[in-house]
Amino acid sequence: MTEDQILCSASKYTEKFYLNPRFSNLPQKIKDELKVALVLFTEEIGGIITLYYDDEGGLSIATDYKENDFLYDEIGSGLKVNQMRNEKRELFEQLEEYYELLIMVSGK
Repeated sequence: MTEDQILCSASKYTEKFYLNPRFSNLPQKIKDELKVALVLFTEEIGGIITLYYDDEGGLSIATDYKENDFLYDEIGSGLKVNQMRNEKRELFEQLEEYYELLIMVSGK
């Protein structure tokens, strides 16, 4: 994944949320919803979560953690990612459409 493909990310380690400036024109409500979802994930599970666009424009979720992070819930991570995919399905589909239009308009 490249920097341009990353939509947003949150980290338990830095206690920060990152939204790629490329997507800063998203409606505030959507940005807030993404921030809440990702920050809650890191508070509950730990580690780092990233939403990014794959090469076909699909929205994917990646999680990571530091090797010495014994509090990271690896099993819970998989369950929580699946829950997020189900609960945010409509939002993710809209974000995929948005990305497709962004790529088509910008020619990137």
